[in-house]
Amino acid sequence: MSFLITGGAGYIGAHVVRALALAGERVVVYDDLSTGDATRLPDGVPLVQGSILDRGALDRTIADHRVHTVMHLAARKEVAESVRQPLRYYRENLHGLQILLEAARGARVGRFVYASSAAVYGSPYTDRVTEETPCVPLSPYGETKLAGEWLVRDVGRAHGMATASLRHFNVAGTALPALADRDTSGLLPMTFDHLAAGLPPRIFGDDYPTPDGTCVRDWVHVEDLAEAHVATARALADQPEPAHLTLNIGRGQGVSVREMVDLITEITGTPHLRPTRAPRRPGDAPHVVACPDMATKQISWTPRHDLRSMITSTWSTWLHQPV
Repeated sequence: MSFLITGGAGYIGAHVVRALALAGERVVVYDDLSTGDATRLPDGVPLVQGSILDRGALDRTIADHRVHTVMHLAARKEVAESVRQPLRYYRENLHGLQILLEAARGARVGRFVYASSAAVYGSPYTDRVTEETPCVPLSPYGETKLAGEWLVRDVGRAHGMATASLRHFNVAGTALPALADRDTSGLLPMTFDHLAAGLPPRIFGDDYPTPDGTCVRDWVHVEDLAEAHVATARALADQPEPAHLTLNIGRGQGVSVREMVDLITEITGTPHLRPTRAPRRPGDAPHVVACPDMATKQISWTPRHDLRSMITSTWSTWLHQPV
């Protein structure tokens, strides 16, 4: 198989590319490099720089590299930003997906794996969400991801394409120092950024209806998530008839933001830097934790890494980054 990975020079995308390369698959990356970094890519993996809104460039890339499987990871992904800029999110996340699906359909691509998000659930009234939990997203970001799932599923059904939507929960950690997440909108890199500068970490809101007042999340190591993408592509290839999978990709363990920050300061030797409180961010749900049983059943995937691995795999890299 030949894989096209959109957003493959980004933090998550680069880990997916690495996992596919290690599995012996042929990969081409398509990325506009607005947030991606070409140095993250393994030697020998071709990069096409282009916009997800450019149908012509997508057609040429798919044809030139004889792509049979698309993994779509390119997207805007900041919840608070999506509240401020909904038009941008709908244009890039949803209209861009439509253009990519049109290109994939035109080239008769056989498989399409879509990176969705736990943001589709909104604020569920359950300890752990299953794929059947009603989706009521709280932000334009979550809305674009949910609408994207519907579009991927419907195009697959209409045109005989095997499809999957993988609902990413909170992703952390790194496989290699060069692949570390530098986007400080996420809790771990934001906290690392503060600690490396000798500043206290921040917690956004401590008055949520949770045991310690901070949001509860399900963190999954990026290597585990990348392996889930490889396993999904293989599961789709093994199906006798094209079908659609919707899967939670999380560990099934809820950890509050305060608990995570406390563990980070313990591991990094900075417990004296006590967290400060900041106002809530718009669109943040109080409690979202995965039930990953369906992924275990459908693609034989089980996460291997724990919270400490997520923290330690990144901290030394962050501490010694060039100023």
